[in-house]
Amino acid sequence: MTRIRRLGAAVALAVTVVWAGSGCTVIPVSGPYTVNDQGAGDPLSKPFHRMIAIKPQPNWGVDETMRGLQAAMAAYADDPSILLSYLTPEARAKWSAAGPVTVVEDAIDVVPPPPREATDPVLKVWLKGKYVARIDEDDTYTPTGGSWGQPFDLVKAPQGGFLVKSLPPGLVLTRADVRRAYRPTNLYYLNRSLQDRLVVDRVRLRLKTTESFAQTVLERLLKPPTATLKDAVTSSLPEGTTIESIRSGEGGERVVVNLSGPLDLSSRDALRAQIKYSLNMNDVAKGRTIEIQANGEPYTTALANTDETWLDDSGKTAYYVTKGAIHYLSKDGPGGVVAGAAGEQRDGYSDFAVSKEENGNSLVAAKTSTGISVAAMVPQGRWQEVIHGKGADFTAPTWHRDGSLWTYDRKNSVLLRYDPSSGRGAEPVEAPNLAGLDVTRLRIARDGVRVMVMTGRNTVQISALTGEGPQMKLGNLRALTTTNEADKIIDVKWGDEEHLLVLVQSQAGHILTEINVGDGESTGVPLTERLQSVAALGDRVLAETDKGAKLLELNQDRQTWTPKIDSDGGAPLFPLG
Repeated sequence: MTRIRRLGAAVALAVTVVWAGSGCTVIPVSGPYTVNDQGAGDPLSKPFHRMIAIKPQPNWGVDETMRGLQAAMAAYADDPSILLSYLTPEARAKWSAAGPVTVVEDAIDVVPPPPREATDPVLKVWLKGKYVARIDEDDTYTPTGGSWGQPFDLVKAPQGGFLVKSLPPGLVLTRADVRRAYRPTNLYYLNRSLQDRLVVDRVRLRLKTTESFAQTVLERLLKPPTATLKDAVTSSLPEGTTIESIRSGEGGERVVVNLSGPLDLSSRDALRAQIKYSLNMNDVAKGRTIEIQANGEPYTTALANTDETWLDDSGKTAYYVTKGAIHYLSKDGPGGVVAGAAGEQRDGYSDFAVSKEENGNSLVAAKTSTGISVAAMVPQGRWQEVIHGKGADFTAPTWHRDGSLWTYDRKNSVLLRYDPSSGRGAEPVEAPNLAGLDVTRLRIARDGVRVMVMTGRNTVQISALTGEGPQMKLGNLRALTTTNEADKIIDVKWGDEEHLLVLVQSQAGHILTEINVGDGESTGVPLTERLQSVAALGDRVLAETDKGAKLLELNQDRQTWTPKIDSDGGAPLFPLG
């Protein structure tokens, strides 16, 4: 058994590095549209290292052939002919690159056949390693784990060396291959039901030698979203839209995107936002004015360094709850109680949630022993029960950005939506994916589309609100993370539109992790004290210590915490999320 170890060091721009015996070289490449203008901001292309594989050699043994084959897989998108040269005519006729890309750790074991089979006409050779992820055909990146193994049938080549007689469909790339040739990319679509908010869709896009990264991003934006957002978002770029060109304008201070197709004049604002954020949030054309043309004529312009409301999080006020009374948090610490009954101490109220701020005012919801009640945080605000039943049967209430209140009735296995402006009681929402599941938490993201669903005590899943109006339902459910059986998730909150904070009680202590719901990538947040609950809004994270003694805020270094309230703290809250 031998082990393949892929090159991990960076390659100098002026040097070509050859892998001895691996059948490949690595050279630096940048797209033809690279803008080398440091004063104007980021270029339209991202330099990367292209894999150059070579054909199988007559003097290669099994090990070299398998190394060369895997390198040819890594180079397939740039030059398909090299991989095909490793296959017999029969295998070439049957094999397809279609399907998910399997990503494994860089160290791959080559397992040759036992000595007694070494002279057989067909040699069964295995590649074995550890799973890292899967990249689906819609560019979704999904982390996986466990052992990986794949068999290959090798035969002697007429000119010497070996050819592959049987190759399973799809490509196998290493972690280093993906890091070299792919980029995590955020695409922005429109909330289907409201269309006042952009929704991020995270994908892995392969860099191409034939076009700039800006072109790659916008070409992907013209396609439907990933399966996780199917029927949950829409686009202002109609079917039939074509990107004619993307170039840097005179002086490098602007980027010109020329489109053609059935563009709708009424969608200018949304189209501008989708293009601007899909480029800028991936560090492309950042700090530059983006001029969008239709068939070469001016259509709309996205000015540089301007804030718009397309990623509005609906209020930045921080709150905390002490003895059933809601307080607002000032810059330096306690700021006082909110107006109305919501600011009065009371027993039996829990799981508070604050709605989107409208004209400076918000609603607050809480569970009680008899259901879920709502109060306006104004002087005349009073608690009113709006969802009736045993409080323990409901998940904690969560607000949608459209002003509606949601909860899951665990006793009757039904998702409920209450609209304060409708004059009606709570109404059921179709949620077929939740049938038979032990739903313990449910929380809607600030984008109004994604929904966190926790099942049992240690599994978090992500779903989406699809359709609109009476046809709205909860769908597209997929697993995000599961803790060890002995561990318990004690809180889950949205940070921004693509990150969840998950607080876990483990045998080793409390663990706080930030997880990107688009690709599952996670980052640990250091803790110095045991926490009871968390709340977040963008980069701002608040936490209640165990037993509610203190309220802490995570510093900008994301490594240390600062006390905001040293005693009589409570559960922190932000609007929505």
